[in-house]
Amino acid sequence: MALTGLALLWCAPASAGGYERVRIPVEEGQLDGVLYRPNGPGPFPAVVALHGCGGLWRDNGKLSARHSDWGERLAAAGYVVLMPDSYGSRRLGSQCGVKELTVRASRERVADAAASRQWLQARDDVRDKEISLLGWSGGGSTVLTAIRKDRRPADGQPDFARAIAFYPGCRFQSESASFSARLPTLILMGDADDWTPPAPCDHLAKAARARGEAIELVLYPGALHDFDHPRLEVKERSDVAYSATGTGKVTVGTHPEARDDAIKRVKSFLMGR
Repeated sequence: MALTGLALLWCAPASAGGYERVRIPVEEGQLDGVLYRPNGPGPFPAVVALHGCGGLWRDNGKLSARHSDWGERLAAAGYVVLMPDSYGSRRLGSQCGVKELTVRASRERVADAAASRQWLQARDDVRDKEISLLGWSGGGSTVLTAIRKDRRPADGQPDFARAIAFYPGCRFQSESASFSARLPTLILMGDADDWTPPAPCDHLAKAARARGEAIELVLYPGALHDFDHPRLEVKERSDVAYSATGTGKVTVGTHPEARDDAIKRVKSFLMGR
């Protein structure tokens, strides 16, 4: 597909096709997931996309608006998109208010990302060397763990090509003396985020760049957590386990300008530009 075609398709999510429910074999049973794919036989580049603490699904049984928007958008741009359901697969609901997590960004969710990569690499319609990793919030924190040099895959398969983290929690990795990134990584977040504050991410990115690692941080003025959501009115949440203020209250909502810029940056970054 020509570059012009990709650019045009990126402008709006596809209205047809939707997603497929899939099952990914893992050691403890199976990992449920959602798969979006472009039209045609491929092979295509791919993205493993990791949900945040709210999970993939909403109470009405529908895929959340952010995930469906990005899934359709990425598929329309020519990517196979796999979204593993780390919580629903383990019969868990939202974990946003849970302080002692049993499905952790540093362990279980990194394993889910690896299993998803391996599953995609076994498909004939996926280019096994062109699979990227993307995550939101807690999924973004998983991305930061997964890109560490000391977490390099040992399965003999090609590694992830690059990584994108939307408003991750960076404190743990920024305070780790052994953190070092092995993949080109893009971090996107708002400078007004009071759920996962940007200061640790700024420290992480600056230290990584000083070591010659390819981590880029983009901070959007006035943008909040969930800024890339297609239609989320700005509101206060009081049901979260941790917040920058320590009150358990955070403000979330769409920021149209930041969202539009992020869409362009994700496209460019995935294409290696």
